[in-house]
Amino acid sequence: MTLVELIIFIVVVGTAVMGVLTVLDLATRSSADPMIQKQALAVAEAMLEEAQLQPFTHCDPDDPNAANALGAADCTGGAGGANDESRLPLGPEAGETRASATTPYDNVSDYNGLVVGPGITDLTGAAIAGLNAYTASVSVANQALGVVPAADSLLITVTVTGPGDTTVVLHGYRVRYAPNALP
Repeated sequence: MTLVELIIFIVVVGTAVMGVLTVLDLATRSSADPMIQKQALAVAEAMLEEAQLQPFTHCDPDDPNAANALGAADCTGGAGGANDESRLPLGPEAGETRASATTPYDNVSDYNGLVVGPGITDLTGAAIAGLNAYTASVSVANQALGVVPAADSLLITVTVTGPGDTTVVLHGYRVRYAPNALP
């Protein structure tokens, strides 16, 4: 083996080792990305489920006519009144907030326009440890779903943004199948 062959061998092996170390360094630096993505997905799923589990009634559940209303016209104040849950723009009634113990969100349409963060909170308003870099927003809009008219189905969109510009968007539907079921 000559000195020239030995030098070529060292250069080739050195280049190969450098390539392997570069790949390992990249894998190590981005190993937290899947965790951030999974956490953002978990937050989005929780917010979507929270909204979908709310009643989808004709009237605000606080309305005395809510249990028997056959449409928005039967709500106190009539169609377009303060207790009409299909009145546009969708959103909470005056005084209702997501974390309120006395006047919480009580209908799926109340979640329209909700923004949580920076920092994700639970239903009591308490910050959830480790989620201070995340924000979530919810939009609710009437959306026809096959044979179900737009007035009786809602498209719920949850967008969660996390560290490093990680963004997760989930869509879900809520159909008015029990318009008089109250919490």
